[in-house]
Amino acid sequence: MDKEKIIEIWNKTSDSDWYKGYRTDSVIIKIIQNPKSTFHHTIWEMLSKNMPSFKNKKICIPSSGDNHAAFAFSILGAHVTSCDISPRQLENAKIIAEKHHFDIEFICSDTVYLSNLPDGTFDLVFTSNGTHVWIDDLRTMYKNISRVLKNDGMYLMYEIHPFNRPFNDGDPANKKSIGIAKPYDGIGPFGVNYHWRLQDILNAVISSSMNITHIEEMFAEYGTYWFESSGERKDMTEKELRDLYDWQTNPLAALPQWLGVSARK
Repeated sequence: MDKEKIIEIWNKTSDSDWYKGYRTDSVIIKIIQNPKSTFHHTIWEMLSKNMPSFKNKKICIPSSGDNHAAFAFSILGAHVTSCDISPRQLENAKIIAEKHHFDIEFICSDTVYLSNLPDGTFDLVFTSNGTHVWIDDLRTMYKNISRVLKNDGMYLMYEIHPFNRPFNDGDPANKKSIGIAKPYDGIGPFGVNYHWRLQDILNAVISSSMNITHIEEMFAEYGTYWFESSGERKDMTEKELRDLYDWQTNPLAALPQWLGVSARK
């Protein structure tokens, strides 16, 4: 994989008008007022069940992206290490962290290797949606996630469900149609992206020294649909938006939307 190309993409994206929307004062204030709202409610249940208090816990977030999770964990009392391959993502997040006195250390590091992180350091490693598509070596990534965890440390993943990737809207003239964009086993690379299957992800976790403890598959729920704000949907009426969650009017809603996996070292 062309890592330099990925860095270039994300440095540019981080400074785009679109991505600045993730860093507005109103967005950050919402996280400060209700940090758990940063997470899908099922992911929050998985987190809080396994770690009832985040106070003084050491948490690592590889591929930290918009850093919303990093901000939330810091507000909840954790000592957070935010890692990303893009220097601009980290620089922009650091401005917010310093303004609000969040306890976050920012380290520029490739998620596959986490080479700047010491062994056996973290109580929790959390990867959020959109991480895996940028990874070309899942087994090495999970080997290093396991490496930086303490014994009995927890890993938790939140990701777009792989079953989504082969499908699209189908015939634009038929709102109830569903199309096939590619075969499920078409992994890629597609440019610099990979479309991993469920077996690729789970086998990579199993190949590390972590034991999978729980799996959740989340379906379409209002406010959690990954494509709710994409394209023409930004201009939908309330009824049209709610119809997105009815599989009889939108067949894509019959597919699992999100995947959550927890594991212990």
